[in-house]
Amino acid sequence: MNLKMKKRNIIIIGAILALGIATFVVWKIYERKSTFRQDFQIEAAAYPDAVTKIYMADKENNQVLLEYKDSIWMVDGKWPANQRMVELLLETLSDMRIRSSVNKAAVENVVKLMAARSVKVEVYYKDHRINWFKGKFRLFPFIHKEVIYVGHDTQDMLATYMLREGDKIPFIVHIPGFRGCLSPRFVVGDLAWRSHSIVSLPVQKIASVELLIPSMPEESFRIERDGEGFVFNLLNPPTRVEGFDTARVAQLLSSFVNLNFDEYARAVPKVELDTTFSRDPRTILRITDVSGKTKELKTYIKYSNPDDLRAMPDTTMYEVFDLNRLYAILDNSDTVLIQYYSFDNILQPASFFLGKNKSYFAR
Repeated sequence: MNLKMKKRNIIIIGAILALGIATFVVWKIYERKSTFRQDFQIEAAAYPDAVTKIYMADKENNQVLLEYKDSIWMVDGKWPANQRMVELLLETLSDMRIRSSVNKAAVENVVKLMAARSVKVEVYYKDHRINWFKGKFRLFPFIHKEVIYVGHDTQDMLATYMLREGDKIPFIVHIPGFRGCLSPRFVVGDLAWRSHSIVSLPVQKIASVELLIPSMPEESFRIERDGEGFVFNLLNPPTRVEGFDTARVAQLLSSFVNLNFDEYARAVPKVELDTTFSRDPRTILRITDVSGKTKELKTYIKYSNPDDLRAMPDTTMYEVFDLNRLYAILDNSDTVLIQYYSFDNILQPASFFLGKNKSYFAR
């Protein structure tokens, strides 16, 4: 076989291989698209590192952006997200399936309802033009976008109407084995997605804890790191105290490993704005970490029925207090609600940690 024939054979073999590879790539892309069209899932949501951004908007111009940055999900680029809620959303995008198509007679009505009230969901994720052998061979990365519209729930409350961008008709979508509708998982608004964490500090990362009690300044105190241990100081007058209750102080410090508030105070009654928040806070709590960063929480009494205040000659009466929760302002920014139960070991006067009395301040 001469050199010319060898070259021709090599070219033919190369062309066949190239054609085979191109055919395989087209088939794989078609297979992936077909799978998505059939299952209604966003397949990449099953891989935590794949999804980079989720944008949602409703018909009332409410919107929220969830974005994965520096190993954490953020809300609108400003606040840490509730990581568990984001994980649940990703699980939903991965697990949802078509339960059935919409009856032809009902399509027009369903589409009208979705046009009036639905949530647009854009999911951005890292993909590859070539992705073979279950991700072991990947080439040509790019950011892919899938768009779905989440509508109203079915009458049996076990599924939700959804429409994919590019489809002509909506489908009834559910999660097999899950008894419930899916629309609540696509809530729009930053407060719904923001983290409820106040502070997450192990004891070895705490530099100081300070509690100011404006109505009882003699009970205000600061606990400060001193080498491997801590010292206890009264603030009025400034006095270092020896012989404090180390067990109670240790319990206090361990409370900051994972301290959360209950919920955001979305609509504070005007009567409480005029009374509760016009007064000094009940307590001012400051937690400082070893890097010098401080979290501040101002607490205020919450009344069980604010309208009763107008008729009460003595607003300090115990019966009008909410027995479960307090108002709090976090870092002079967000007004939140906190539970007494979570703060029983924290919002106590200095005398409690000096072993002079039982817990009384938080109740």
